[in-house]
Amino acid sequence: MTKEDKVLVIQEIRDLLQDAKVVYVADLEGLNAAKSSDFRRQAFKNNIKVKVVKNTLLQKAMEQMDVDFSEMFVSFKGNSALMISETANAPAKLIKDFRKKEEKPALKSAYLQETIYVGDENLETLANIKSKDEMLGEIIGLLQSPIQRLVSALQNRSESEEETAPAEETKAEETPAAEAPEAAAEGETPAAE
Repeated sequence: MTKEDKVLVIQEIRDLLQDAKVVYVADLEGLNAAKSSDFRRQAFKNNIKVKVVKNTLLQKAMEQMDVDFSEMFVSFKGNSALMISETANAPAKLIKDFRKKEEKPALKSAYLQETIYVGDENLETLANIKSKDEMLGEIIGLLQSPIQRLVSALQNRSESEEETAPAEETKAEETPAAEAPEAAAEGETPAAE
């Protein structure tokens, strides 16, 4: 690779990293062409960009960024694939799901939410991080729950009022009829005098 080619590759990596909030570096070594293609296809379906890169070029590109990726550099050995995503846990879930059938890919390091994770032992932690959409869904669910209970209580109350209202109307209709003989009796008393 010529010096000009290296400069172009570093610029391409920098462009990928420019606005990235979620950056994973994985080891795809040992995957044959078919499995590697399958992994890339699944990544594409999950809106994850995957680029196999040379470690030295990746490190040089990261050194030129505003974010300090230096803690990740110790993991840049062997074959490296850069994974960029909008969803914090998507690459970790993809790696975890793919490893149900295969030994690889392995997580080398990750940068998300201004935190760096180094080592494959962090895969489970990263896969369990809630995405923005999942968090919003939970918050909306928590907010809707009291409102739904309030609406349900109001509906039950109005239904119970409707059930008791006819009974009260019946009593009200019966009460004047019962009072009428008393009123008539009272009315008769003064007339008799």
